[in-house]
Amino acid sequence: MPQRRYEFGSAAEGTHPDSMRAALSEFLSTFIFVFAGEGAILALDKMYGEDQPAPILPAAGGLVVIALAHGLGLFAAIASSTNVSGGHVNPAVTFGALVGGRISLLRAVFYWVAQLAGAVVASLLLRLATGGMRPVGFHVSAGVGVLNALLLEIVMTFGLMYTVYATGIDPKRGSLGTIAPLAIAFIVGANILVGGPFDGASMNPARAFGPALVGWRWRDHWIYWLGPFIGAAIAGVIYEYAIIPSEITPHHTHHHHQPLAPEDY
Repeated sequence: MPQRRYEFGSAAEGTHPDSMRAALSEFLSTFIFVFAGEGAILALDKMYGEDQPAPILPAAGGLVVIALAHGLGLFAAIASSTNVSGGHVNPAVTFGALVGGRISLLRAVFYWVAQLAGAVVASLLLRLATGGMRPVGFHVSAGVGVLNALLLEIVMTFGLMYTVYATGIDPKRGSLGTIAPLAIAFIVGANILVGGPFDGASMNPARAFGPALVGWRWRDHWIYWLGPFIGAAIAGVIYEYAIIPSEITPHHTHHHHQPLAPEDY
């Protein structure tokens, strides 16, 4: 694993085939995740909406279904892209890695464009495939203040980014890295059970942006950018400088940590 560094990125990196493959992987994995997550919400509305003859699904049951769909979709998205791009699937995760010096600014921009595009395409295809159902996206629930929702997004994304660092970035993680997709999916599902009733629990600006653009629902949208970026940045700084030790010098040869492959950061 390369040492912690802060750099813009070179022209060679920007045109390298590996960078293109990584961006394509982020596009496809974000597409998979958003299609599964937003699709589950539309499916529940189709089956249990107010205009349907079937009994209304209890709110708690719907929340569990949504959390499960997001967790399963995210697990598949990360597992299928980890070896190519590191499996970010989230602009906030990319930002946390950038703040921690684990990715160049140029590659971060590539990832952000790919992630947002994947979310938009997934939302467009959902609208087409469902006969014009409007994506729901995210908004702050009635009775919940915007600052409360912002704090929720910060805290939930902090937990997500901390888990990403512990299982996917930390050079000491060893065999723990094999369960990174599962651990990350678990924390997202758990956070949805916590924050879903209050603000939808996005933790992912791309997950919020795609449905907002296609469904044209922008109420409180800024929260789902600012909150995740702040939470991911805090987690990145804390884990990078307080948890990961300083680079080991050559004479400490008795320490052996499994390095990350270049595509893992």
